Amino acid sequence: MADPAAEEQGYQAGELCCECGQFHLLPDNHLYNFQDEVDDELICHICLQPLLQPMDTPCGHTYCFKCLENFMQEYNFCPMDRKKLSFQQCHKSSLLVRNLLDKLVVSCPFKAECQQTMQRCELEAHLQNRCPGFKKYKSELQRKKNPISKGKEDPPVKVETNTPKEPEVPSAGSSLVAESSAAAVVSLGTAEPGLVNPAFEETEEDLPQRASLVAETSTIEIHREDPEEELGMRIVGGKDTPLGNIVVQEVLRDSLIAADGRIAPGDHILEVNGVNISSVTHCQAVSFLRHPGPILHLMVLQEKGFSNKTAQQDSTTATNREVIHVTLVKRDRSEPLGIKLIRKTDEAGIFILDLLEGGLAAKNGKLSRNDRVLSINGQDLRQGTPETAAQIIQTSESRVNFVVLRQPGVQLLDPGEDGSTSNNSSSSSSNGGSPVHHRRRLDQNHYRRKSTYQKDLPQGYVTHEKTVAIKKEPKESLGITIGGGRDNKNKLPIYVTSVQPIGCLFRDGKIKRGDILLSINGIDLTHLNYYEAVSALKSNAASHSVVLKALEILASDSTDPSLDIKERGFSWSPLWITWLGLPSYLHCCQDIVLSKGNLESWGFSIVGGFEESKGNQPFFIKTIVPGTPAFRDRRLKCGDEIVAVNGVPAIGMSNSELIPMLKEQRNKVTLTVVSWPGSLV
Repeated sequence: MADPAAEEQGYQAGELCCECGQFHLLPDNHLYNFQDEVDDELICHICLQPLLQPMDTPCGHTYCFKCLENFMQEYNFCPMDRKKLSFQQCHKSSLLVRNLLDKLVVSCPFKAECQQTMQRCELEAHLQNRCPGFKKYKSELQRKKNPISKGKEDPPVKVETNTPKEPEVPSAGSSLVAESSAAAVVSLGTAEPGLVNPAFEETEEDLPQRASLVAETSTIEIHREDPEEELGMRIVGGKDTPLGNIVVQEVLRDSLIAADGRIAPGDHILEVNGVNISSVTHCQAVSFLRHPGPILHLMVLQEKGFSNKTAQQDSTTATNREVIHVTLVKRDRSEPLGIKLIRKTDEAGIFILDLLEGGLAAKNGKLSRNDRVLSINGQDLRQGTPETAAQIIQTSESRVNFVVLRQPGVQLLDPGEDGSTSNNSSSSSSNGGSPVHHRRRLDQNHYRRKSTYQKDLPQGYVTHEKTVAIKKEPKESLGITIGGGRDNKNKLPIYVTSVQPIGCLFRDGKIKRGDILLSINGIDLTHLNYYEAVSALKSNAASHSVVLKALEILASDSTDPSLDIKERGFSWSPLWITWLGLPSYLHCCQDIVLSKGNLESWGFSIVGGFEESKGNQPFFIKTIVPGTPAFRDRRLKCGDEIVAVNGVPAIGMSNSELIPMLKEQRNKVTLTVVSWPGSLV
């Protein structure tokens, strides 16, 4: 495919696709520049290109969603074997097939400015956040269109610690309804053991605002048609870690929790089915949350961000508000919903400005003008922007789950009715185009943990390196499956996910599930991505003898018998607590640069550090406050380890030493962090 910039003059049908970076008609499939020859099994036999949104037929063939849909509009048989077929009989291909397709390597279409290659699933994020060619194209396009000026920036938040109050548990019901008077006010500057809070910066200027950090507890009821269906969230923490509480790290897209929409990353889980889990080990919490049942009752503590005193007193309208759940189903990823979103100057969050006639949302009829969008597909947007919402909608495959807050009787003015609207708010639309403005982000540069950043293993962890030498038949399989790889989102090392009872390693018995693979026949596996590791294992397994080096992580509390009783479809991976025992030389670090205004706080709390009774403990992110620089950046997660601040190692520091370092950084700070995936429940 030619450089998109060179084709612009001859293209009249629309703007460049923000997902694949090439020109094509909206109803057509995306176009990609694949680096390698693609296996014929992954090719659609209608368009003869690698499959996009693959659909399986009952007769065993697979086609692109759009190709098959267009074909079935004219014919009623399978294109390959001509057996009678209807589109309703077809279903989405397995996750394995979709993952294989997503991992196909493509090159950036902006060849003149960018020679990057990446997995197909990473191209859209590369274009939006890192590609100089796409950035140049957008700038030129904006200049040609003479865009309306950006809205004014929101005023900086001022904060001050208030006298701490004991958290109150409101009566059953959604915490999102009781946004003001029913809120439990929790100051993270309180004397909670080991917890310090850079979210608070006390200055003389802050006193008149009378702002405090607000959180609420609420009970959320989750219904499962299949009692054994996984919830679809990752958790960190436990009493056996510095975090103490159980904290939601991530909500998986299209999961049960995402569809419900009320739980967001950063929420603290206090109870499960009436059992208090605020002081249990990580493994015990995983066991409670994986327990099967048709109904699950969760009590959670949710951060609401900073709220000034006058806002807390204004509770007259809260009782009239209603939380509404709406699911819109797209026929394909690029289909627009027909929603215009806007941000107000006097209220946090984003609101529905208008529903376009004939669009999916208007046809559905459940969303209304002036609804405040609380979350989309489980991603918290209470302090979000229209641009973020548009991006979530555009990357959703089919189901888009909205949770909105409705206050009857209030309508937004159209931009044409009030000349100040375009200057004081920013708007975005879900009509398939790229968002108006994108937040600038630095490249996510991962690197091996430096020797100056390395630490001893935490208490309770021991690692055991083992060498396995096996004589085998050339065609005999090793009999293991693996996970991880440095192309993984968390840059994990290669680890064993299962040992099959058919291979030579099962017969030997030394390699176990969860072991980290270090090398095979002298070839280092610790820096390889998943496919490179698979290739290395396969090629070396063909020899008569294999020497495999592996690392076993032993933790005193990481094995809980209840976790091995029927895994119920959970794809196995090490628990979050296991990664904490991985030696430092196998860690991958990332530098995250945060910027803030003079009167803002960084917006995260930390736990850990040196204590005489416990020795050196890692520093972890425990809380990320909505509406703050740490929240808006979206790269920091609860459970991330802080390795260094502005290049100064945090190892050996106490809370009282690290916090002043963070507060001294007035407008910019570089955090070096290590991030491990939370345990899936």
